[in-house]
Amino acid sequence: MFRKNVRILLPVLLSNFYCSFSHAEDEVKPFENNNGYEPSKQEYNGPKFKLSFNYPNSSKPAENTPWRTSIKNERITVNNAEIYTEALKDAVSKDMRVLIQNYPEWNADDRGWYNEPWLGRAYKNNLKPKEENPNPKLRESIHGMYVGSDLLNKNLFKGTGLKKSFTTYVLTYYDETAAQTLYKVWGRDAQNANIDKAASQFLEGSLIVKAAFTTAGPEIWTAMKGTQAWPLYISVDATKNGKADAVLPPKVTQAYFMQFDIIVKDSKSSPKTGWVFTTLVYDANAPGKDVWDKMVPLGAQWGNDPDINSANNSKAKLLENWINPKAPKYAKMTLGWGGRLSGPNDGAVNDIVYQDRNGKNVYAKNAQNSGCMSCHSSAQWDAKSTMGMNSFLLPATEMPAKSDKNFLVSPAPGSMAWMKWFQSNPGYVPMDAGSVAFDYDMVFTFKSFPLWLSAKTQKKHLLLGVGRSGKSLINMNYNGK
Repeated sequence: MFRKNVRILLPVLLSNFYCSFSHAEDEVKPFENNNGYEPSKQEYNGPKFKLSFNYPNSSKPAENTPWRTSIKNERITVNNAEIYTEALKDAVSKDMRVLIQNYPEWNADDRGWYNEPWLGRAYKNNLKPKEENPNPKLRESIHGMYVGSDLLNKNLFKGTGLKKSFTTYVLTYYDETAAQTLYKVWGRDAQNANIDKAASQFLEGSLIVKAAFTTAGPEIWTAMKGTQAWPLYISVDATKNGKADAVLPPKVTQAYFMQFDIIVKDSKSSPKTGWVFTTLVYDANAPGKDVWDKMVPLGAQWGNDPDINSANNSKAKLLENWINPKAPKYAKMTLGWGGRLSGPNDGAVNDIVYQDRNGKNVYAKNAQNSGCMSCHSSAQWDAKSTMGMNSFLLPATEMPAKSDKNFLVSPAPGSMAWMKWFQSNPGYVPMDAGSVAFDYDMVFTFKSFPLWLSAKTQKKHLLLGVGRSGKSLINMNYNGK
């Protein structure tokens, strides 16, 4: 299925660190529909999530795409980014209206949308403690969502009516063009990953979408009034449990549609990075006939503006980034460094500590230290490394990330070390030499690969001990606490 010269099981170094793979591969299932927790019929008797994994190995090339024609086949700029973003939304609207608003009629496979493997159960039942299998942070059984941000503190959203902190849950789909990369990496059985730069790059026109729901409903957060509610079978719920790491039995819980990301491989519109990232957010006051109409652009990003040092001038105008001035207030309170695109689900505002020029520690609460493309630029894998990813998602002085008084130890904002996370490189250029770049796709490197290795070795990969903001690994709460 894979070429022999690029098919990777595990190199000797990593094999020695973990252990040899089990021969009972039939016990390790990459295409589990959920994490193993399922509600009784008395609790929930509706449709449940079914993983879509019949990845195509070919498709028609993307030509005359509506997002390209919307800007007359020119490059994306701050002046035409809104038009481009709306064209992307229109392109997926037919399918996404069904997914979000008419779930009983949703069939991802029939519509040509696909999910990543290995986000169900990570361990065999007979080899791991009960509390680790099932994993409550992986796919829940009703909608297939998994934890996005464990805890987003209410202090990040002051003045928006939010009464309690919340957890977010996310669901990602790849279209037929993008799913060819899933096939190149995972093949038909997903038992081994093809970690090679030729397999890791997405084809032109690839579309990837991600829906994000919050556990804070309209009674907790007035900004969510009127949005779509989904029942989820979950136990990680900072709104009801008071903290992100409470271990409680799962139950059917309503979550609320807050954010929708659409990213596209478009090297003509965005020749530096090859990608355009866009984010929609729910606006209760927007006109429209339904919830999907009320998903308005927060912004678009097609690079990290490496030539603009926002530490020197926080108000400097970005050239590879557009933010909608009419977006709802809550959505603009968690923008990234210097106003770079980042939605409320994305965790670009954190507590950091760094040394100033005199060597004195500076503790900065709620610091803007990331952005959508900044985080995704760390998508890489080094099979010789016990971590796999040799740089953290956020600017950090080392990997694994370290903490000081529950603050992430970071390079100084704007420093050369900091700017490593704010380059506009093509998706085939890794952040660290010796790694394989995965074309701005964090699901591969921060989710699927660590879970694949854990399932194969029955030993928890180090990246599974770190949340998207580093909380679990370095024993801290980020995101405004």
